[in-house]
Amino acid sequence: MAAKPSFVSKWSSIYRGATVEDLDPPAALSLNPSDAISLALLSAFERDYTHLTVVDSETRALLGYISIPHLQALIDGGKVKPEDPLKAAMTRFQRKGRTYTVITMQTPLEELEGFFRGGVPEGPWKEDFAVITDNNRRFVLGVATVSDLEEFVKRRPA
Repeated sequence: MAAKPSFVSKWSSIYRGATVEDLDPPAALSLNPSDAISLALLSAFERDYTHLTVVDSETRALLGYISIPHLQALIDGGKVKPEDPLKAAMTRFQRKGRTYTVITMQTPLEELEGFFRGGVPEGPWKEDFAVITDNNRRFVLGVATVSDLEEFVKRRPA
């Protein structure tokens, strides 16, 4: 059985051992499925966030996320209203049959890029964002986006 080839990025020389922590991601803002869509929009606007995580109100377990551009499209299309609960518009994480990729503050940026590209070097972005958790996936610490990674590469000298 051949070993799975490791992901190698054209940006490896720029990363130089940097981790997700070096992106300086802002603290996560997590809402509950029962919170109003208007709260998500206001909260995201105030913090300039594009993605918010949705957690269980009692267990704090990560249930899914809200993409603000998608949410705005749903409102504009009349599919949801600002007073509706987030559960009407949130994207739930698929837990069955999928391997969860743990992204922590110590995850190397090359691994983060591999996650975003679905493991295909130079491939298209398959994921828009990653939820940053602790090693045990008990706490949501932040969200890293493809834009965060691209900005890091632009700012860092080769």
